[in-house]
Amino acid sequence: MSNISLIIEERAANIGNFMVGRLLPFREKRAVGPFVFIDHMGPAHLNQYENMDVPPHPHIGLSTLTFLFEGSIMHRDSLGTELEIKPGAVNWMTAGKGIVHSERTPEYLRHSDKMLHGLQIWVALPKELEQMDPNFTHVEAQDIPSWEENGVSYKLIAGEAFGKKSPVPVYSPLYFIEIKSKEAQKINIGKDLFGESGLYILEGSIKNGEHVYEPKQILITNDSTLCEFEIAANSTVYIFGGQPFPEEHFIFWNFVSSDKNLIEKAKQDWTSQTFPKVPGETEFVPLPTPQIK
Repeated sequence: MSNISLIIEERAANIGNFMVGRLLPFREKRAVGPFVFIDHMGPAHLNQYENMDVPPHPHIGLSTLTFLFEGSIMHRDSLGTELEIKPGAVNWMTAGKGIVHSERTPEYLRHSDKMLHGLQIWVALPKELEQMDPNFTHVEAQDIPSWEENGVSYKLIAGEAFGKKSPVPVYSPLYFIEIKSKEAQKINIGKDLFGESGLYILEGSIKNGEHVYEPKQILITNDSTLCEFEIAANSTVYIFGGQPFPEEHFIFWNFVSSDKNLIEKAKQDWTSQTFPKVPGETEFVPLPTPQIK
């Protein structure tokens, strides 16, 4: 990937009872375009006694994107949504002024062995939409734009690129692209990108100049229009990015905003439990103590 300015190594983090690899934010790079948070879940083999259980927790000022490679998650939220996500589909939840959701292993899988593997991503909202009403969209795998070119498979999971548009309803100019190749190929897609851009290697490797980069690394480019690299055989990479916002966005726990006062209000509202409830759920995740970043 031409003009690489930063390489971010995956770091272990804990979400409830489940370990993930955290990629963003990073002390030297808080956001890539509107993308402010990326977690790589798994791959994890869960036996019949292990399940993913993330109790109800709140969000403001962002959209979450869940994309699975393996396994299944039951999503429930304070809008009344109850929906299972499976590999290749997209859950796009926009928190706006406030939403609460839980993520759990579906009931029919809770007493059997299973796999879980995927990405969870946060996309900050533009300042003028941070207090919009929350909403939820599910897009099935077959509705994601997919195509092949010179033996390389592409998916436009969210946003616009390559003259195509994903049905995921994003709120700022961005892109989230999957690239798979069974054979070694040269990839040159800079003319289709814009803004800031990053590349995450899921499997296989890429080569840029004399350097080879392998899984669990994000490469951040100086100039997305110069995105060119050699992808190794049997590799999968994800390109993400878009136009950055003019104002800084702050993150505290699950709250994202350009206004620290909105974050403080969200902290108070969650502590006093005045956020909307998830129907059928009685647990909740307590407010942590770290400071705004």
